[in-house]
This record gives sequence, C-alpha cells and structure tokens, in this order.
Amino acid sequence: MAQTLILNASTEPLTFVPVKRALILVLKEKAEVVETHVSKRIRTEKRDYPYPLVIRLVKYVEIPRRFRSMVSNAVLFARDHYTCQYCGRHKSELKRKERLTREHVKPVSKGGTDTWDNVTTACSTCNHKKGDKLPYEVRMYPKATPFEPRYIALILLSDQMDEKQRPYIEPFIKTAMQTG
Repeated sequence: MAQTLILNASTEPLTFVPVKRALILVLKEKAEVVETHVSKRIRTEKRDYPYPLVIRLVKYVEIPRRFRSMVSNAVLFARDHYTCQYCGRHKSELKRKERLTREHVKPVSKGGTDTWDNVTTACSTCNHKKGDKLPYEVRMYPKATPFEPRYIALILLSDQMDEKQRPYIEPFIKTAMQTG
C-alpha cells in the first residue's frame, strides 16, 4: 500500500503516513503537496484531489531525541535488513514457525540494556540457541555491530518508496548508514 512521505518545513524527511492522513494534513493547511502520483486521484462525493506522494509541513516540527532513540522491532528489523545477524538468513528464508526476534547481545539478565547498541535481529532459532549467554560463551557473534539509526522511519519503509519519493530520502539514508 502506498504511503505519503512527510517532510519537515526544512525539507528533512520525517516519516511515512497513510495517504488519507496526508490529505487531511493538506486540507487542514498544515502541509502542502510537493509531489503527486501522475495517474491516481482521490475522489470524494463532491471533489477529487491529487494523490499525494510527498508533502511538506508548513511549520517546523522538532523531533525530541528521546523519541528518536526508542527501540522498536519494526525499525530494528529494517535496520538489519530483515536478516538474522547470527545465521544470515533473510526473513523470506525462515521456516514456517520461525520468525524474526529482538536479541540482546549482552543479555538483560547479565546487565544488558534495551538500547540500539545492544540489540540485534535474530531468527527465533538463533535467539533460542543463544539464550541468555554472552556471545563468547556460545561462539555466536552478530555479523554487524549494532548501532542507532538516525532516520529510523525512512529506513523502515525505504524499500517500499515510490520513485518520486526517493530523491527526498536517499541522501538522508546514506548519511544515516555512514554514521551508524
């Protein structure tokens, strides 16, 4: 399902929202349309509107650091490209009863924290195998060093973006990956 990219007033990408929510922001004059879908329109009983792919907020919105740093599975899995960081299998390669999970490199039971630099994506099989052990105890090490992504919402949905949204996002994703 197509989503609309929201840019801050500064043109910094913020997140994706459903098209209906984007249209409401435009109609309430809280945002303006920057890019539209060429062949799609949104029709109501009395009017039709352009299908917004990218909108820009009229007023700048400050994103608190605390909000950006919260760990969520959806963003974690996207950061790790939906791949188990222990066995290297992508989510599409998992068996029927397997799933991706949040795995603490240093287990919480041993003083580990639920922070970006201590969590990684693991398939349920590898997570169970590692259990509450430290990596050296079971000789299981993540393939990539965990890091806090800077543009989490963009990384989350970047593989589903429309070609008209890509130029607004790619420079920020590249910067985020280089600093991560």
